[in-house]
Amino acid sequence: MLKVRTRQKLGTVIEVPGDKSCSHRAAILAGLAQGVTEVSGFLPSEDCLCTLKAMEQLGVSIEVQRSGPSGPVEMKITGTAMKLSPPTGDLDCGNSGTGMRLLAGVLAAQDFESRLVGDDSLQSRPMGRVTVPLESMGARFVSEGEKAGCAPLRISGGDLQAIRYEMPVASAQVKSSILLAGLFAKGETTVTQPATTRDHTERMFADFGINCRVEGNVISVTGGQTPQATSLQVPGDFSSAAFWLVAAAADQGSALRVQKVGLNPTRTALMKVLLRMGAHITEELLDEQGGEPIGNLLVEGRGLKGTTILEEEVPNLIDEVPILAIAGALAEGKTVIRNAEELRVKETDRISAVVENLRKIGVEVEEFPDGMEIQGGAKLRGAEIESYGDHRIAMAFAIAGLFLSEGEMIIPGSACIATSYPGFTEALDTLSQGGEVTL
Repeated sequence: MLKVRTRQKLGTVIEVPGDKSCSHRAAILAGLAQGVTEVSGFLPSEDCLCTLKAMEQLGVSIEVQRSGPSGPVEMKITGTAMKLSPPTGDLDCGNSGTGMRLLAGVLAAQDFESRLVGDDSLQSRPMGRVTVPLESMGARFVSEGEKAGCAPLRISGGDLQAIRYEMPVASAQVKSSILLAGLFAKGETTVTQPATTRDHTERMFADFGINCRVEGNVISVTGGQTPQATSLQVPGDFSSAAFWLVAAAADQGSALRVQKVGLNPTRTALMKVLLRMGAHITEELLDEQGGEPIGNLLVEGRGLKGTTILEEEVPNLIDEVPILAIAGALAEGKTVIRNAEELRVKETDRISAVVENLRKIGVEVEEFPDGMEIQGGAKLRGAEIESYGDHRIAMAFAIAGLFLSEGEMIIPGSACIATSYPGFTEALDTLSQGGEVTL
């Protein structure tokens, strides 16, 4: 159980752990590569460790070079040159939709049967978005879940044929699953997305020597290519940094430097929204690693004003909506979030969860099928909120706890935070007392 009280003074420096999206992809592509890939900055969260273990079960060799408190952060991964081995048991993806959907793309091409499982939350999430296009390439999926189209997924792979696929919904996970399958398929696989999504897969393809053609929202990859081992530095996770960006921007008089964070433009939509809300954020680009720009962000707390989230911003904001809702609650005026119905089928129904918990702490909010309207400026009161086992709900309301006018924020079941951000609770405690957090 996590308990949070109003901050004493917000700290001045923080570093966040490695990017979750990049860590999943690094484990998979390094495992498919020819040769030994060196990975540093890997995120040892429960989600990413599940993907790493799954690749080990498929015949990939992993030599840990350095571990942090929660698991390996530097390692050498000896790839299989696109020749995975049959697993001896189920491949457990834990709570990770990213892990399950990306692995489904790889396993769709294998000449053995495999089975993907997860926790109760993951096994309630729809997987048809990836199984339908992958079956059109020649794989066979059997959904064994209690809900139609949900995991466990039994996969019978084999020879795949390239497809041209127009995604009905913008999703980096679906796009990446199809592109990974396309590496094994005969011919050129092309995915057309209705809106720009995270492009970590395309960027990492290039780092592994894979020729991937990107023409606007049309991405193509030719089968038969073998990734070549490389050296990868995983940047700090912008989605993790988002919690601290909101805290600092809403805290009058604060000045926080977020160090060595990934600044991929398909990930930084939240920063653009905060700037529109009146935040003062200075960007300092440091380097580019694995095709991913890395830099520092200096946030000066000047208070926030409400805004309306634009439809085209939603696909690249989807993970940040819970903490964006907290920004809306702390801002002056009204904040409107619409076109975000995808949140209904995340780790939990994030729209209902956010609305319910905002009301508990004294915020006026109206719920819509695709989002919410938040009236900011209320004095926040302490309450026991329900995270529903969702890491982003727990972390978002922990940040809200720093701004309470009375009482404390009580978050039972906060262990779920470890699925994406090990060390968050310790960082929250240090930063809320004016300390600095470095890795």
